[in-house]
Amino acid sequence: MSAATADLKSLLDAAVIDPAVHALRPDYRALLVAAEGLRPGPSDAASERLLAAAEESARRRFADAPPEEHPHLAAWREAFRAFGAKPQRTRPSAEALIRRAPAGLPRVDRLTDVYNAVSVAHVLPLGGEDLDHYAGAPRLVRAGGDEPFETTAGGEAAVEHCPPGEVVWRDDAGVTCRRWNWRQCTRTRLTGTTTRALFILDALGPMSDAELDAAGHALTEALLETSPGAVLASRLLTT
Repeated sequence: MSAATADLKSLLDAAVIDPAVHALRPDYRALLVAAEGLRPGPSDAASERLLAAAEESARRRFADAPPEEHPHLAAWREAFRAFGAKPQRTRPSAEALIRRAPAGLPRVDRLTDVYNAVSVAHVLPLGGEDLDHYAGAPRLVRAGGDEPFETTAGGEAAVEHCPPGEVVWRDDAGVTCRRWNWRQCTRTRLTGTTTRALFILDALGPMSDAELDAAGHALTEALLETSPGAVLASRLLTT
């Protein structure tokens, strides 16, 4: 095992789901994929191909039914309601993306485009964090109310605090993603210089383990295609 792989596996082994989150949704699983040696940059032909295929998949899948009726997205709406969020106002990330597919998904940068394409194609929330700006291990918890969340307001840097009980991903420095998978912080978001990243694939009961594994395989294939030579490690996190 290379030193890079060992470092990634050490990070994944330290990740935890707080029992309070497990009590809220015992069917929740997270597939974590850590990567090193990624090739960042602007959107390109490879990421465009992945996004175009995801857009077409979404148009076909949701031609006759709204996204919120899909079993996995409906389960995510229920999960949001369970901790007090209103999914009509703050939608689970996959639903928000899929609703944009008919008019065209956003083109952000090649790494973000890759994980957005997999999220839409496989109908599951999926986020990415820059490990060079991450502090400690990822933890999924219910907020205490005092954790900082770095964001922007009116175009300026701002710090918010989540309501107690909100489900959040966090590291040692604060909240990295609010409302399970709704919005990422500015500190750890992927950028045009990201070379080390953590990707989090979120699944609830309607998505089988086989479907979650297929989404993870699609992500790793896309990362290796767009970043030849990248080193990857993964872990299925259940408790």
